[in-house]
Amino acid sequence: MNPPNPAIVSQDAARPLPRWALLLLCLAYVTCGFVGRNPWKSVDVMSLGYMLELARGHTDWFAPQLLGLPAAASDGLLPYWLGAWAIQVAAPWLDAAVAARLPFIALLGLTLLATWRGVVYLARNPQAQPVAFAFGGEAKPSDYARAIADGALLALLACLGLAQLAHETSSYLVQLACTALVFYGAAALPYRRRIALGSFGMGLCGLSLSGAPGISVLLGLGSLILLWRAPADALPQASMLRKRWSLAIFTCTALAAALAAALDLWHWNVGDTWLDWQDWRNLLRLLLWFGWPAWPLALWTLWRWRKQLLHTPGPPHLLLPLWFVLVSLVSTFTTQPADRSLLLGLPAMAALAAFALPTLKRAMAALIDWFTLLFFTALALTLWVVWVAMQTGVPAKPAANVARLVPGFVPAFSWLPLLLALAASFCWCALVWWRAARHRAPIWKSLVLPAGGTVLCWLLLTTVWLPALDYARSYAPQMQRLVHAIGTAPGCVQVAGVGRSQVAALLYHTRLQLEAARPASACRWLVVDPDNWPRHTDGVDGRQWQLAARIVRPTDKDDALLLLRRITNTTAVAP
Repeated sequence: MNPPNPAIVSQDAARPLPRWALLLLCLAYVTCGFVGRNPWKSVDVMSLGYMLELARGHTDWFAPQLLGLPAAASDGLLPYWLGAWAIQVAAPWLDAAVAARLPFIALLGLTLLATWRGVVYLARNPQAQPVAFAFGGEAKPSDYARAIADGALLALLACLGLAQLAHETSSYLVQLACTALVFYGAAALPYRRRIALGSFGMGLCGLSLSGAPGISVLLGLGSLILLWRAPADALPQASMLRKRWSLAIFTCTALAAALAAALDLWHWNVGDTWLDWQDWRNLLRLLLWFGWPAWPLALWTLWRWRKQLLHTPGPPHLLLPLWFVLVSLVSTFTTQPADRSLLLGLPAMAALAAFALPTLKRAMAALIDWFTLLFFTALALTLWVVWVAMQTGVPAKPAANVARLVPGFVPAFSWLPLLLALAASFCWCALVWWRAARHRAPIWKSLVLPAGGTVLCWLLLTTVWLPALDYARSYAPQMQRLVHAIGTAPGCVQVAGVGRSQVAALLYHTRLQLEAARPASACRWLVVDPDNWPRHTDGVDGRQWQLAARIVRPTDKDDALLLLRRITNTTAVAP
């Protein structure tokens, strides 16, 4: 006998979120952050550098290099391929950075769609359905599933850690989208076999090609085990199709592993974060804010549905997302960088958070609303006040703080970002008014303000605040200073001991004729990293060069480049 279900939902509470509102929210979140900016430090611009080299035919597609620097093994190949193909197709009409972002915009939209569809099928599971009322009136299965999926999508949009990493042209976003595809495929398998298996296989292979073959295999094997343990009522025609599905899942997992092995993508990036107390503190701090507010609701789900979890066989709508979250957490504590692994667990964490909504008490829902309202309203007001200070100099203290943090930045006024920011702020006020009007029926109501507040602040940062952020986070100001120091007709420029991100910035921003440093080169100019000069610059004789300029990033004095000019007196020593 199954334990009692904690979800008690009426038909009135299962009203779906209006489609136009949900689509508008997703469109605003996906678009802003990709448009109107330069590539940011450091993964964003580094990935663009490899994409440019591939698109121009300067390196091998299966072993991309950036002036002799190989790509990181943890990035895989698929992210670079997608960006390079987009650059080749759209290069005559679009800037390379804009063109490279197009497939990544689609991947973020695909992540949101796959998460929503996957939760729809999880919520249609018989063990996930709410309690039937004695005299009728309980939520219909399809309406309940859509309402829960709306809540999951709102929870995902509200996660603070999603914003920046999901708007970069890097392997992070590719892995996130592929994980969402695997999640959707495993959830939809009992209902849409062909599409689900196709999505499952594509997601696993995409994870392997984007530098996460270990996670790919773990997700595939875990899904296979959960399929075998799933109750009969959760799998229509399970007795006939369970073996076929199991074989198909195993084949997809084996194919993904073999693909990674064939392309030499099996590289372990295991860290030692458990050895240092400071690393533990940083990880715990990351866990607290990265998945907020999804992780508290996910814990509440596990508590309220604990009887179902302990019952054998366990409910697939809880075990499947729980497995995805656990794989992400274990990877977070064992690999570097930690936020990259934690990002992959956000869709499943949002799914778990959504199943807390039918069990929330009124006091807890009110606490979420008030905390969210105060936090995001105060944050939005702060962003507006500081922006006004940047433009007018009043109030004086915020203006002085901005001038200190971004020295040399000259604010520019533009009507379009201002109108978009004002429209977003007006929508936030309307949303708060709607929530304060005691709309208690929809079960997704408690996540409207968290998602709306996160999107509002992200829109403010990527509209009126974007010029300042772009100045602080891009290499464009530093590269402009470098070009000015070289002057006209620079000829070729050698590069030695410089990191991948800075090499990529040189390729994109300067349009100089760059080449890796070598003894036989006749280039008049040399760009080096101060920390590597002159001891760690192979192929360069320091006696042949003299310092022409030290070029620093305005917002980081430690991030500098040395510009050296060749001298004819070989006895001189470069300072």
